[in-house]
Amino acid sequence: MTTHGPVMPVWSCGGCDLPWPCPTRKRELRAEFMDAPVSLALYLGAYLVQATEDMPWTPAGVLHRRFLGWTRETGPPMPAESEPGVRSGTDDRAPPAWS
Repeated sequence: MTTHGPVMPVWSCGGCDLPWPCPTRKRELRAEFMDAPVSLALYLGAYLVQATEDMPWTPAGVLHRRFLGWTRETGPPMPAESEPGVRSGTDDRAPPAWS
């Protein structure tokens, strides 16, 4: 069990008094949810809902970045699986016709 849990309703870290989730808790959560990024987002989304109720004066974008924005991968994008008959990185098909 971590000491870096949220102190509500001010949403500071109980371990280091930084805004929660603090850098230490973010590292812990990344490790804990390493193979389950959607579960991590759902877990933090529940906290985001609580935080918006506790801190209605805080802009939604600020809280979103604080609770969820850091969970996105920062590495290079993974290549998409190509369709059969289409070489990766190229697409010789005609663009869709717009009506």
